[in-house]
Amino acid sequence: MPPTKPALTDACPCGRAATFAACCGRYLGTGLPAPDAEALMRSRYTAFVRGDVAHLLATWHPSQRPSTLELEPGIKWLGLDVKRHTPVDATHAEVEFVARSRHQGRGQRLHERSRFVREDGHWYYVDGEQLT
Repeated sequence: MPPTKPALTDACPCGRAATFAACCGRYLGTGLPAPDAEALMRSRYTAFVRGDVAHLLATWHPSQRPSTLELEPGIKWLGLDVKRHTPVDATHAEVEFVARSRHQGRGQRLHERSRFVREDGHWYYVDGEQLT
């Protein structure tokens, strides 16, 4: 099953009450930096929904970024719930979230606390700790 490509006027996959164009669409493929770690986290979730590997790699901190990224085919992303956005200081933040998906008919749930860093006006995903 190919990734879902929402139209600009569709609801944003990240779950905010906004269109894709007014929400995460502003950051995917545009070079416009997300204003905070939560917005970046939401745009990364949307990139998974859309199969946008370029955005995922571009927003991954160079110290942790893989040289390539292959998304597992057949995953249907069902929703994102941001539990907490915690600014640590002006250049570090954490975002706790639950992302739900279905793969080969089985429901999956990813509960993670992700770490982000801000450099040169851009937020980057550093790494994450899976929670139960």
